[in-house]
Amino acid sequence: MQPIYNEQQILRRQSLEQLKEMGIDPFPAELFPINTDSGKIKSDFSSNPTSFENVVIAGRLMSRRIMGKASFIVIQDSIGKIQIYVNRDEICPEEDKELYNTFFKKLLDIGDIIGVEGYVFTTQTGEISVHAKSIKMLSKCLNPLPLPKEKDGVVYDAFTDPEARYRMRYVDLIVNPQHKDIFIKRTKVVQSLRNTFNENGYLEVETPILQAIHGGAAARPFETHHNALDMKLYLRIANELYLKRLIVGGFDGVYEFAKNFRNEGIDRTHNPEFTGLEIYVAYKDYYWMMDYVETMLDKCATDVTGSNQVTYGDREISFAKPFQRYTMAEAILKYTNFDIEGKTEAELGTFAKSIGCEIDAKMGYGKIIDEIFSHSCEKNLIQPTFIMDYPIEMSPLTKKHRSKPGLVERFELFINGKEIANAYSELNDPIDQKERFMEQLKLAEKGDDEAMAMDDDFIRSLEYAMPPTSGLGLGIDRLTMILTNQASIQEVLFFPQMRPEN
Repeated sequence: MQPIYNEQQILRRQSLEQLKEMGIDPFPAELFPINTDSGKIKSDFSSNPTSFENVVIAGRLMSRRIMGKASFIVIQDSIGKIQIYVNRDEICPEEDKELYNTFFKKLLDIGDIIGVEGYVFTTQTGEISVHAKSIKMLSKCLNPLPLPKEKDGVVYDAFTDPEARYRMRYVDLIVNPQHKDIFIKRTKVVQSLRNTFNENGYLEVETPILQAIHGGAAARPFETHHNALDMKLYLRIANELYLKRLIVGGFDGVYEFAKNFRNEGIDRTHNPEFTGLEIYVAYKDYYWMMDYVETMLDKCATDVTGSNQVTYGDREISFAKPFQRYTMAEAILKYTNFDIEGKTEAELGTFAKSIGCEIDAKMGYGKIIDEIFSHSCEKNLIQPTFIMDYPIEMSPLTKKHRSKPGLVERFELFINGKEIANAYSELNDPIDQKERFMEQLKLAEKGDDEAMAMDDDFIRSLEYAMPPTSGLGLGIDRLTMILTNQASIQEVLFFPQMRPEN
């Protein structure tokens, strides 16, 4: 089936053929020797003009003003935009002016990538610009760019539709270059955390994405089939169980920035594919990890934004330590005036229904408490807050609390009403762990499709003795949302999951 082109696409393809007829390769293969960029020129030229007498720069043509023999164009490189002055007689010193009259004036289109050799000067209006001595086509743009237009202070035709922006992120980054800053800061988030871990001597590792048993979290997995082994495999929902095997093997601290996959819904804070950080440190507990997270995030916020005070929407979020700490029971009591301690499953269910929670027969004691907490408490946890000491039913991989029967040594970190991190004093008793897995199997039999599966090899690894260990899982996407002031997870993912185009 032949593609259907609009008028602009047809004209650009005609220009492509004319360039070839002129002997100009619209997609040349040779190296183009750039030696500077727009940022360096603008920041350094005034103080050191002699360093810019012979510059080679490249970028995308974003606008032009043709004025007979002389013209001004603007190109955009990876740093920003810069003006180029083009004089016909200088780029075509011979009698033949075809390169200027045909190539530059007629066949060069907005969006084309070009290379420019010349020198830097300041125009009469004070704008630092490049005086072109030669121009070279580097890549022809065959589709028109959706460039915004401004008239009387009003912007028209801006490329703002979220679905179009996410689907064509490459166009979004071209015409909305300010969005690059989000992803630059995302990289800084990872770099800051990685530097913190490396400075403490922890080892970055890699664990399997294809797993025979989905474990390490309560979530529905994606399934696939391996032909050679003739077996079902799952995309990992978490990397926890493999990292703890490495603690058994003798590493004192390991971490991984992992792509995880969960076959669940998509909304403003969930994407089926997401980036999770997990770190495990031997001979530590969850109290130590809370202190460590406070220091780590204070530093991360400062590294990324320049301050530990961050604006998110209309709120100021403070990453200055210490963070607020509540037990789960204290938080529920604070925000509902209902004391969950000593209550039966039936009493919890009755209260949950009375405040509007959706409760069904598949939910056990722990899930009902979690539903009460999610419904009534999370939205109030704006500043970084640790919620501690969860019911044992909610945490099958967590060590029992040293002094509170029925609870485990677990905390979750909430910021702006959303869970950002989850951490435990890790369960290292293989007998207890097997019993917890058996309880998960019972939940699965009741219809809980997020219950964990039995992992016999993980239990076997614990039988070789894992030292007391503290582990943390942290959502990189959600943390980036807060540090870049973005309300949707799709804004901090280069390529979020979407339905196929019509």
